[in-house]
Amino acid sequence: MLFSSIVFLFVFFPVVLVLYYCFSFSRMLQNILLLLASLVFYAWGEPVYVLLMIASILVNSVLAVMIERGKSGRFRKMLLAAAVTLNLSTLFVFKYLGFVMELVRSEELFGIKAVSLALPIGISFFTFQAMSYVVDVYRGTVRAENPFYVGLYISFFPQLIAGPIIQYNTIVDQIRNRRSDFDMFSMGICRFVVGLGKKVLLSNCFAGIADNVFSWSAIGTERMMVPAMLAWLGSIAYTLQIYYDFSAYSDMAIGLGMCFGFEFPENFNYPYIASSVSDFWRRWHISLTNWFREYVYFPLGGSRVANQDYMVRNMLVVWLLTGIWHGANWTFLFWGLAYFIFQLAERFFEYPEKMQGRFLKHFYTLMVVNALWVVFRADDLYQAGRFFMNMLGLNNNGFYSDMAVMLFRENWVFFLAGVLFAMPFARDMNRILYGHPRIFLHRVCTVLYPVGLMGLFIVCVSYLASGTYNPFIYFNF
Repeated sequence: MLFSSIVFLFVFFPVVLVLYYCFSFSRMLQNILLLLASLVFYAWGEPVYVLLMIASILVNSVLAVMIERGKSGRFRKMLLAAAVTLNLSTLFVFKYLGFVMELVRSEELFGIKAVSLALPIGISFFTFQAMSYVVDVYRGTVRAENPFYVGLYISFFPQLIAGPIIQYNTIVDQIRNRRSDFDMFSMGICRFVVGLGKKVLLSNCFAGIADNVFSWSAIGTERMMVPAMLAWLGSIAYTLQIYYDFSAYSDMAIGLGMCFGFEFPENFNYPYIASSVSDFWRRWHISLTNWFREYVYFPLGGSRVANQDYMVRNMLVVWLLTGIWHGANWTFLFWGLAYFIFQLAERFFEYPEKMQGRFLKHFYTLMVVNALWVVFRADDLYQAGRFFMNMLGLNNNGFYSDMAVMLFRENWVFFLAGVLFAMPFARDMNRILYGHPRIFLHRVCTVLYPVGLMGLFIVCVSYLASGTYNPFIYFNF
């Protein structure tokens, strides 16, 4: 079930919300409702795999209790290793087994025969949350909880499908003692509607352009010529699509959490204004970056090691795993390794700090990010190579494209909005208008803001009701 779907907007969410506040006299009943609603939400699209999630909740809960009560340090380490192995094994079977079997050209691996398994939605996200909970119990930063609270933490529907990835110690107190008031609820609704607008109006528009251009490129120059101008338009469209698709989901998840009294951490901080590749990853998918830093990079020694070779090794491991986490394809592995190389170069050669001027820093960063999104989006490395050749005009494909001009003319307003809202434009305007010394202007903005959001919501619903293209990238992860 997508947040940007009619059934969620007008059936699931309103029903859960009304029942939630009907149970406002009991936090326990509210939590039970949220847990049941989350399981229904997941089962809506994955009726069978909800059992996999319940099994994950129960197994990780039991292992966490055993780790906390364990007397022997060695026994506790064995239990932790078992928990990590079970979680990663589940992820491997459903996400990577087919890829590995294809790689070794075998129909059987470790006694398991090749079968076509549908990827459980959000398995990478809820598996990482489950592992972080067990590790935190082992470290002693949180207490082991009963399966009910662990289940709510792992399955909570606002952040279940695509994050943000939340550590248990940031939410444990909120499960029992969160506050719910009108101000927080209204801010949550506003945040949700803004995210819905980013998804329906911007991401979906860019998706149609990017998908067409990449599919035309995959056909081959002998059947469909993709001039350089069109290839660049497709790559830029995908760069905007993936940002608005994923950040919109995070906005909606954070907004929904606020409606129920939860405060989730921010997952994006205007990544396309970054001045370096390293800065980009401090702003993009912040929760995933924090997870790898906390549970992989720091345990390996991080940067505080006597030998710089170990630091390089630690970075390599993190970025290999980051690429692999995104999917079973050589493109993701190449994508992760490329980010490792660029960040390592920035660390050792101190660029782009040595570049003169902010424009050059931003330009360099955007060119790297845009190029690597091409690899990320391509079906395989061969298609990525062909797409780059199209962008550089090396396929005898020429530069000018009537199709690119037509697509841009039809969608220039969306491209302009995509560029503007990828910068802190709206945030800065909000500060100026609401912080203006004239009381009249402040009152006008206070009235117009909810009216504008209502209009935005109506437009989004109109688009959804008309059956417009509505993909979601992170269903694949």
